[in-house]
Amino acid sequence: MPERLPERPLEEHPIAAGLIALVGVGVVVGLVLGLVVFAGTKVLGLGGGSEESGVDGHATMYLPTPVKTTASSDPQITLAPGVGPSNSDVSPSESPSESPEREITLSASVTEVSPMQQFELTGVYPQGEGAILTVQRFEGGGWVDFPATGSVAGEQFQIPVQASLPGVNRFRVVDSDSGLKSGEVRVTITG
Repeated sequence: MPERLPERPLEEHPIAAGLIALVGVGVVVGLVLGLVVFAGTKVLGLGGGSEESGVDGHATMYLPTPVKTTASSDPQITLAPGVGPSNSDVSPSESPSESPEREITLSASVTEVSPMQQFELTGVYPQGEGAILTVQRFEGGGWVDFPATGSVAGEQFQIPVQASLPGVNRFRVVDSDSGLKSGEVRVTITG
């Protein structure tokens, strides 16, 4: 029988010790990365669906078949039930496609102020949602733009104004896009 050599400790074989350590680190890193990927797919909802989630693997986006639309004077979107035109509200002399003329109503928060004291021009502008209104003042026989503007929200507007010209000042608002004008209001500047 061949003679058995005495076993030497692993420290005496540095290459073998390095390979064993490298394999051990590789196994540990692989397990950690595998767990991170597994947890990430669960958190993000990726991967094959499970029975408890109710996902059956089919496409979830539904695209309807396109159809040609027809022109209509009625709104295509109803924002509030029971609000808006209906055929029962139309008199026999009107056709459903005719709508009442748009009108801007205007009022002032005061009738008399001191010079440069702020007051409000307020009003209602049906069907004017988002419109930009320019304030005009009657001067020298004609209407001129006044340095104040406002926008319509919820079919209403409120524009702060300051004026210093003493006496009766006549104001109105004009829709910058359509040119539609309101009636006038009068505010007296004292002083």
